Amino acid sequence: MSTPPQQPEPTPQPMAPQPPDTRPPAPQVPPPEQQPPIPPQPTAYPYPSPQSPPAQNPYAQPTVVGQPVPPPQANPYAVQPGYGYPPPAAAPATGGNAAGRAVLWAVVGAVVASAAWAGGLFLTGGFGSSADLRGYRAPANLCSSADYSSFKDEYPVDDSSPTKNVMKDPALEQSYCSLSLKKTSTSYGDAYLSMEVDLHKKTDPGPEFTATWKNYGDSHSDYDVTPVQGIGDEAYLVTQDTSNGSTTSGSRYATLAVRDGWMTFTMYYSAYFSTYDSDTDPPTLDDVTGWLRTDTKSTLEQLKD
Repeated sequence: MSTPPQQPEPTPQPMAPQPPDTRPPAPQVPPPEQQPPIPPQPTAYPYPSPQSPPAQNPYAQPTVVGQPVPPPQANPYAVQPGYGYPPPAAAPATGGNAAGRAVLWAVVGAVVASAAWAGGLFLTGGFGSSADLRGYRAPANLCSSADYSSFKDEYPVDDSSPTKNVMKDPALEQSYCSLSLKKTSTSYGDAYLSMEVDLHKKTDPGPEFTATWKNYGDSHSDYDVTPVQGIGDEAYLVTQDTSNGSTTSGSRYATLAVRDGWMTFTMYYSAYFSTYDSDTDPPTLDDVTGWLRTDTKSTLEQLKD
């Protein structure tokens, strides 16, 4: 077995010269335990990060170690318990405390307002003042309680079945009567007479009564309105005559409306003419208005207790 020929040892080559290092020397970094703490970095987030210390109250009172911390001051403008009722009396604020004075004046204002409210209710009848009925009553049968005797000479025949009704309510009592006026015993009346008494027990009817009857001619064409003195607190006579003196066409109408306190009363007359009527000599409108004045006065006296 032959031995392979040995390779000759390589001859070492000389190294090429290296250029000199021109970089600055690296800084020496101390170990972590010797490094200074890193300060907190600014951030655009408006609220403190979880690592940030809690914000300090710039208005907090300084405290002294070992001294008790004073209790927090109450908000003078906070809603107090029991809202809606007068708060318990408190000592007035002293020493120029504007908040305390504001609370005191608020309490005084509330008491004054409550007293004014109660006084207003007392003066205006808000607590249920009694109605000014002047002793009047609303009878169950006004036809038998009223006086219309002035019409008897002209219309002597009684109505055997007049219309009557009555209403009783805590706010209003009302009694009504309507009957036929007859000269002879015919099937139909020659004229008609109606009466109504109203006792207003909750509200004063004065303003509406005045507006209705004083201005009746404004809301109804061809009616004459005349104020009447000497009956109740105020009274108005409303009339209309479309017959032009004829007894075969047209009509005659008259109403006397009276208010006395919170009582109102009306007596109403009407007559209608045609060629079929047997009444050829009806009363004049002046006669009728005179009868209304007389019988209204008498009826009001009879309706008082």
